[in-house]
Amino acid sequence: MEKLLVENKEKIMTLQEFITKFNVKLNKQQLEAVQSVEKPTLLLAVPGSGKTTVLVTRLGYMIYCLGIRPEEILTVTYTVAATNDMRKRFASIFGDELAARLEFRTINGICAKIIGYCEICVGKKAFDLLTDESYKTKLLSAIYTELIHQYPTESDLKNISTLITYIKNMQLSENEINKIGNEQDIPLLKIYSAYCDEMKKQSLMDYDDQMVYALTMLKVSPQILEYFQEMYKYICVDEAQDTSKIQHQIIALLASKYKKVFMVGDEDQSIYGFRAAYPEALLSFEKNYDNANVLLMEENFRSNAKIVTAADRFIQKNKFRHEKHMKAFREAGTEIQKIHLKNRRAQYSYLAKVAENTDVETAVLYRDNESIIPVVDLLERKGIAYRIKNADLTFFSHRVVMDIKNIIRFAMEPTNTEIFMQMFYKINTYMSKAVATQVCKISQERGITILDAAIDYGDVPAGTRKSVKSMQTHLKRMLEESGGKAIYRIIHSMGYKEYLDRSNIKDSKLSIIQAIAYNEPSALALINRLDELAMLIKEKPYDNGCKFILSTIHSSKGLEYDKVYIMDAVDGIFPENVIANYETCKAKGEEAKEYEEERRLYYVGVTRAKNELCIFEFDDGSTFTNELLGIENKNSANSSDIYGITGISSTRSMSKSSSYKNSIDLTKPTSYQKTETKRKKITESEYADKIEEIYLTGTVMHKKYGLGKVLKISGDLLEIEFDGRVTKCKLKFMMEHSLIE
Repeated sequence: MEKLLVENKEKIMTLQEFITKFNVKLNKQQLEAVQSVEKPTLLLAVPGSGKTTVLVTRLGYMIYCLGIRPEEILTVTYTVAATNDMRKRFASIFGDELAARLEFRTINGICAKIIGYCEICVGKKAFDLLTDESYKTKLLSAIYTELIHQYPTESDLKNISTLITYIKNMQLSENEINKIGNEQDIPLLKIYSAYCDEMKKQSLMDYDDQMVYALTMLKVSPQILEYFQEMYKYICVDEAQDTSKIQHQIIALLASKYKKVFMVGDEDQSIYGFRAAYPEALLSFEKNYDNANVLLMEENFRSNAKIVTAADRFIQKNKFRHEKHMKAFREAGTEIQKIHLKNRRAQYSYLAKVAENTDVETAVLYRDNESIIPVVDLLERKGIAYRIKNADLTFFSHRVVMDIKNIIRFAMEPTNTEIFMQMFYKINTYMSKAVATQVCKISQERGITILDAAIDYGDVPAGTRKSVKSMQTHLKRMLEESGGKAIYRIIHSMGYKEYLDRSNIKDSKLSIIQAIAYNEPSALALINRLDELAMLIKEKPYDNGCKFILSTIHSSKGLEYDKVYIMDAVDGIFPENVIANYETCKAKGEEAKEYEEERRLYYVGVTRAKNELCIFEFDDGSTFTNELLGIENKNSANSSDIYGITGISSTRSMSKSSSYKNSIDLTKPTSYQKTETKRKKITESEYADKIEEIYLTGTVMHKKYGLGKVLKISGDLLEIEFDGRVTKCKLKFMMEHSLIE
């Protein structure tokens, strides 16, 4: 390509010459964005609207048509991968030589440059950048152990690290840090302070510190600020909706002199709130930048028109957004498919069959990494090819998963005091810590099991002794059962679910464990399978040629696939909580913020599909999916996943006083039975089989009222809907009186 001499005005092209020379094919909105250079501009680009093409073309336009030196332009991207991609895209159109004169950097790359210049100015080296994540993990582990007096899991450490990033990027106060800590039941401020102190002591900074220090330097040193303002007179920001509060402050300072900032983003696609993404900066752009220009790119070139129309209808219900509408470039294609299945578990075998017969690029998208683990389990068992994007292994080290494994291990090792002290208060032993410590000592001294020590020798009250005997029976029987029955016993009969409830710990992991356990012949086999799966996922080579892709929605952002399946889009899982009648309600603050982010995540997921979109549906469906498809929503209250049974019915929207007004009395024998029918004796094994069946199907068949949907399981108590009417009943009673088949 000919060398560009921008200083020579005669060499500058007209817009039409530029379009012709570089074969530019842009619509009216895109061309307007390309030409908006001389004042602060926010470009709101809907999914599939070609924002990268516009960004790259705009850079060429600035150089060739406006005579702007490439060295004066800074392009900020969200990731290193995006930086490399954009540089390659630019080079493919305008040549490598010109691309080399442009700066494409992440915000951390800019901050590193600022800190480096400061080092030169003061003649002193700044803190060393900590790039070794394992060292950071080791440091956090030591702090966690010292302050909480227990060893953290991988999941705990990841959570702490994410929170520290959030604190620094959002510039939270001590009160705000304490609030988060209280919500998560951890001494977060103490952990955060200890971590910062230790980093300073060792003259280290992490990537978040890098931004904090760079911002401080720009604020306190007019010399440094002016140096970079003159260097970067034109600033372009990609994925502005994912940029954090502190990052926006750095960009605002750099742009404060010349005001030639160009931000491309879409608050409808802001899904990194947990990483401190700050979409509020887009909503307040006109307030923050005088004489600002807000432009729209509303045409979606990716998806068929039915997907575009539905996705736009859905996102319009969000309140914190700019007014815009996504419009389809393509014609209508295949209808959005709603796949109705009995329960959550049925997804897994369905997707395994899809994977066997995939001939186009097909992505399975999900909210949380854990959702896909049962699918991976089946695919590995069947030897079906798949590729998994950015797999996260923290599920396997999560407290709930470790607890389940420890309970099973204790059943196998009844003298293991270390395991017992980790789980005695999580199951119904009803022992104090002092008593638990005592019986462990007796067990070691006498060479007997811990529970035998408690029953025969410990200072254990009579009621507690009875509970311990019961627990001993449960532990023995657990080892004789299938994996599914053993897990059910732990959850429902041994008190583990009650422990989670009183500790305010989410129980979503349990349904995943149960799905895997269903395929295992024993509790021991389940432990082995969990360890095996963790290793299989960790060592899975990434096969670029495989057409069946597993990915979180977060990891799919910016990508597209011929066909998309959305997993677990049910109330209680995705979204985790439902705000009824959100459009008209007065929800605000954190509740509204979190709910809108979940809505945006769903929106991003469905807009990854080019040709076909398939969404799984269970029970009464999903608030999100109903809104997407324009179906009047039946679900009006919060729901939770009860081990694979999702429970919301139209009747639940009634007030407490009226919700059971028309309920069925299931305690009476059916019309064709004699009232004096002899009560059947139900064995524990029969009961366990029936409860497992209900878990798997989500239904019961009543001899008079027919098929009923199980909305909720609480111990022996079932909440069931028959033809729009809801009732509560005891399972054992119905079985004893032969009321259900």
